Amino acid sequence: MTAQPKTEPGGSPGLSVAVSKRYGAFELSVNLVVEPGITVLFGASGAGKSTLLDCIAGLTNPDSGTIYVPGDADVWFLSAGGRKVNVPCSQRHVGYVFQDLALFPHLSAHENIEYGLAKLPAGERDQRVETIAKSFGISELLSRRPAELSGGQRQRVALARTLVTRPRVLLLDEPLAGLDAPTRSRLMQDLRAWNAEQKIPILLVTHSREEVFALAEKVVVLENGHVVAQGTPEQALEAAQRDSIASLAGYENIFDAEVAALHPESGTMTCRIAETKLSLEAPLGRVAEGAHVRIGIRAGDILLATAKPEHISARNVLRGTVKSLDQVDVTVTARVDCGAVFDTHLTPGARDSLALAPGREVWLVVKTHSCRVWYE
Repeated sequence: MTAQPKTEPGGSPGLSVAVSKRYGAFELSVNLVVEPGITVLFGASGAGKSTLLDCIAGLTNPDSGTIYVPGDADVWFLSAGGRKVNVPCSQRHVGYVFQDLALFPHLSAHENIEYGLAKLPAGERDQRVETIAKSFGISELLSRRPAELSGGQRQRVALARTLVTRPRVLLLDEPLAGLDAPTRSRLMQDLRAWNAEQKIPILLVTHSREEVFALAEKVVVLENGHVVAQGTPEQALEAAQRDSIASLAGYENIFDAEVAALHPESGTMTCRIAETKLSLEAPLGRVAEGAHVRIGIRAGDILLATAKPEHISARNVLRGTVKSLDQVDVTVTARVDCGAVFDTHLTPGARDSLALAPGREVWLVVKTHSCRVWYE
């Protein structure tokens, strides 16, 4: 869906969104400013990401709040103090790309792309289509219909169809889901290059940590309809303490723990994992002995050995037993019980060379600085 333009702005000053929307027990309540550039909406399913995009686009009416373009006095939605403004989505000049793309199967790529330009002269329509097609590397595909295109090519056509209208705001609801890594990477590069010239606010919904770090200039983390963290990718994801967000941020192993001892001279502290006798050495924090903390460790940061390692710098060497091995694509997840259960990632080749199997005794190696500590 792409709204018809009422102006031809060069770039956009941004978008201010402060809205509330309730569905039964769920309430979306956010207040944020979306600057020109790529802002990623990150969070678990049901966090309110798509609902927020629908409110901005005008597909869903908030219960209250405001949506406006700062500096332009251009109010798209207002419901406060008895005042009401609700600009139809067709007049908001918003580009929206859904996960299912919604290309017209009976139209060629060229016809799909120019669909939102019906009010323009034929010559200008053709020029715009040719320009955007060149930007996204699909000039040779314009005569083909969607069924004749690959998944990545259809994705490029969908993006081109939305961007050719020169929207003031672009909304992307998991547009790269289902594509292979090389195709996603090329599309991300094209999108970054396009917006370096256009300088409009882009809100991108994704569950992919890879896309967050590859695309985002700012990340807004949503949980249960509320903003729980925002900033650069590093700031937002490292600040997210909740289990659901920490898992999305790549911390497959999350433990409640208690600070057992501080070691200022070595810059570390010993933390005992709750309800176990297992301790981990983590970076020293500004915390007292006895304090309750949470420790997150990424599965890919854990090394696995079949003999006890010696003379290494890592401070955590944990003896355990393999509980299970599961493979997805080229990643093997080994679950290891060391008194607490850890998920570790390794390649199929590493699994085979170590002859890993359930019941095999192993040692886990975890560097001190691989332990991310959150404080209550």
